[in-house]
Amino acid sequence: MSDQAEKKPRIRQGWLRVILFGICFSVITLLIAIPAILIIAGVKKEDLQAAPIHTLAAQLTGNFLWLMVILECLISLISVWIFRIFVDRKSFASLGWETTGYGAESATGFFMGPTLLGIASLLLLLSGRLQWTDISWDPQSLVISLGLLVLIAFSEELVFRGYILNNLLDTFRNKWIALAISAVLFAAFHVTNPGINSLAFANLFLAGCLLGMNYIYTKNLWYSLCLHLSWNFFQGPLLGFRVSGLTLPSLLQTETKGDLLITGGDFGLEGSVLNMAMSIIAILVLAWAFERKYNSKQVIAKL
Repeated sequence: MSDQAEKKPRIRQGWLRVILFGICFSVITLLIAIPAILIIAGVKKEDLQAAPIHTLAAQLTGNFLWLMVILECLISLISVWIFRIFVDRKSFASLGWETTGYGAESATGFFMGPTLLGIASLLLLLSGRLQWTDISWDPQSLVISLGLLVLIAFSEELVFRGYILNNLLDTFRNKWIALAISAVLFAAFHVTNPGINSLAFANLFLAGCLLGMNYIYTKNLWYSLCLHLSWNFFQGPLLGFRVSGLTLPSLLQTETKGDLLITGGDFGLEGSVLNMAMSIIAILVLAWAFERKYNSKQVIAKL
């Protein structure tokens, strides 16, 4: 065992490390990232003071989305690396980057996104609430959107599962409490997204639970990374829905009509009760499957 692995964290309480990390991440974002974006975008001080959340959300729908995503990724990477090495006193690799033995979980995450979204889209289509009006084949736009969504999935999984959930699991004996807290923080992180409402927030909480479902058993990131990326890419650039309120160039041109509670409205499919139902079912099925898989391994190991 390496010396670093034997070292105890500088701060014993995992929950306190999470709070300090959140403060550090927020301060860097507020002092560097957001001011840089607002200056480049030419946002007026009066607009920011009058409606800060609306003003920030507007930047996510403009030409500066790439800049925001790159800055978020850099801040996430640097913040997590500093806290993991100097506060947790563990290696960056210990966040959950091991690939050997996690192929099944990675595949489960990768195919779950298209499966759930495909079923939800089919239900909307059969009920007359969804129509694909055209196909726009633009490989360059698809590749650019893929790159954008890779950065988003990497940075958010690194922060919310890799660092926050990892440390909360060191704090709480009950892994479900740790998962729920990380999911609340994940949902809160998206409060400036365009079209956010209470139903969308609840669905983001469920998404945080779904993304962290495998991590609470394995402390490995590949399931959540694959699920996060496949979900966003299949939902936006392929099916044509908004991705957590963000509009991306898409292969299928989509029109929805009817009750916004079912279609999701301005937030996209993630803002619908249909998405809520699919997420709850998926969480329950995965909880059952992972409990059987990993609890049986623990029983066998003790024999």
